[in-house]
Amino acid sequence: MKSHTEYLWFNTKRHREFINITDEVEKALAKSQVREGLILVSAMHITAGVYVNDAEDGLIADIEEWLEKLAPFRADYRHHGTGETNGDSHLKNLLIGHQVLLPVTNGKLDFGPWQQVYYAEFDGQRRKRVLIKVIGE
Repeated sequence: MKSHTEYLWFNTKRHREFINITDEVEKALAKSQVREGLILVSAMHITAGVYVNDAEDGLIADIEEWLEKLAPFRADYRHHGTGETNGDSHLKNLLIGHQVLLPVTNGKLDFGPWQQVYYAEFDGQRRKRVLIKVIGE
């Protein structure tokens, strides 16, 4: 069994961003030389997430709008009593999820036709990282 670990670092320009990281995941897979296995992609912060979906601008705008409806920014979150102002970012993380597990077949991501991997930043403008862990044969 082989394993390979990489970290992606982000310091977004905006408070909320959705970044396609599929190419970076594929590069990590190539370096690993794993032909059959799995890739874990995990946001290592509780105000960011990772998800798989279509790379279409309208859908990304819809996702952002949906998240804001379900977990809007509000001044009255109890979490803000700690001195933070990112209660909505924590909730958005719970909705999107913080990690995905991806299949590897014949040395390639075994995706459907439109699937892409995204890093979702909900409390940006500071340094954060994503773990890519490849395991397999």
